Order: sequence, then C-alpha cells, then structure tokens
Amino acid sequence: MNSLYQSTITSLALLGRGKVRDNYAVGDDKILIVTTDRLSAFDVVMNQPIPGKGMVLNQMTDFWFDKLGDIVPNHLTGIAPESVVAPGEAEQVRGRAVVAKRLEPIMVEAVVRGYLIGSGWKDYQATGSICGIRLPEGLRQADKLPEPIFTPAAKADLGEHDENISYDDMERRIGTELSATIRDISIRLYQAASEFAATRGIIIADTKFEFGLDTHGELHLMDEVLTADSSRFWPADSYQPGSSPPSFDKQFVRDYLETLTEWNKTAPAPNLPPDIIDKTQAKYFEAIERLTGSKLKA
Repeated sequence: MNSLYQSTITSLALLGRGKVRDNYAVGDDKILIVTTDRLSAFDVVMNQPIPGKGMVLNQMTDFWFDKLGDIVPNHLTGIAPESVVAPGEAEQVRGRAVVAKRLEPIMVEAVVRGYLIGSGWKDYQATGSICGIRLPEGLRQADKLPEPIFTPAAKADLGEHDENISYDDMERRIGTELSATIRDISIRLYQAASEFAATRGIIIADTKFEFGLDTHGELHLMDEVLTADSSRFWPADSYQPGSSPPSFDKQFVRDYLETLTEWNKTAPAPNLPPDIIDKTQAKYFEAIERLTGSKLKA
C-alpha cells in the first residue's frame, strides 16, 4: 500500500498543512483536502506515517456524510479529486482526498459526549461536572451518561491543545442562535451515528464536529466526521465500565509514548517502533471494515 506522509502537489496553490490534512485552493470557492498518513499524539505530529490511515479517515468521513446527509448539508462537491490536479499527481489524492466547498469555519468545535471518559472523566472527578454541566454522583470511568451532553471547545493553533469552554462562552463567541443550532444538530448527528454503530458492535463514546458557513450563511458540516481520530470508538463486546476501554484508534501510540519518561510530550517526536506502527494500522483498518462492512478501498 502506498503511504503518504506529506503531499507535494504543485498544480494547485497550497493553503496550509494541519496535523493530518494538506489543503489546496481549487479556484476561489473550493478546496482540495488531502488526508495524509501523518499521526499526531498529544498534539505532536509523529515522524513516521501509519500507512493507509489517511485513506481510512477519508473514506470513513465520506461514509458518514452519506448516512447523515439528511440532518445537515456538508462540504462535499462531488468533484473527483483526480480531476483537479496534474495527471502525475493523481496517485497522491486517489482514495484519500475530496474537493470541498470553501466555507467560513466556525472557530468552536462541537463536542458531544455519551460516556464519561478522557478530559470529561478528569473534570467529573474534580468537580462533579463536565464543562459546567452537573452530572449524577457516583459515576464510574467509562459509564454511559444519562443522555448525551454538548461540551464545546475553542479551536487552538497547530501544536496547541483545544480548550474546553462553557456553552455561555460559546454563545458570547458566535451568538445565541448559531450556538443553539450547532448544539442541536451535533446531538442529532451523534445519536443517529451511535444507533447505527451499535448495529456494528461499536460504541461511540464521544466525538467532535466542525462546522462552517457558506456565502449565503447556510451551516455546513465540514472537515472529518466520526472517524477514529475525531471520536472514541469502543468494541461493544469488550466494554466494561470502571476502566478505560480499548479503542479503534491511536491508543497503541499513546500507550507507547506514555512509557517514554524522557519525552515531555513536545516536539520533536520520538520515533515509533515498527510493531507499534503495525498494530495501529491494523486498528484503523479493523475500524472501517467493522463500521462499513467493507474493506478499505486502496
């Protein structure tokens, strides 16, 4: 399988590179988004790719866009990525890129939590709440919440951590009406996706959505959606509250990095052993096959 750590497309103007995605201008109103095989952990981009990871993320997002399209419009244009680059660059985009509408991004991430894990678990232990939302007493790590909760986060610059914010803060940043719309749509998306994933033996513990506005002010779902990078996917058959369940993502990398006492979780990243790369790749491949019922289209 061809791996892509960084795209080198010269037929289009480079707009910027994120932790995982490279963005190029397609005219004035569209963007080519190339999902590379880069992997970040603790907000640091690793030195080695996870071969095929970008294809998994891209194809998972397309799967969810199709399944959830009746809830909110999305950024897809339907234009083939191979058609907007030079012929010699087509291999860089095949199976791992989309041509998207150029939207005005809303600088608040829409986080929906259905289970008590991650930073939410730490917040609950300290305060009994998550982002100011009071929860019942006596919950355990990884417990299912009484109902999904919306906990927004402020988007950070590359290399920085996103910051959990209150809903009141979100309203101050983007307005009351838009905040309520994003909150309600995000919970609907999470509930619909969770119900489907349950039929595939997968629990979606939490996820984050990103939204943007088109030139008419219409809200669109954008970026990646319900992937193993933007969500916590747990195998339902081994779910056990009271501890952190295994997940279909980069947990092997995180666990390995936690053993490196000499690394302080800042760049430069340490090199990953081959077995950690292989195990992580296998988890991503298992996730898309289990979710969609089909193997990765390489």
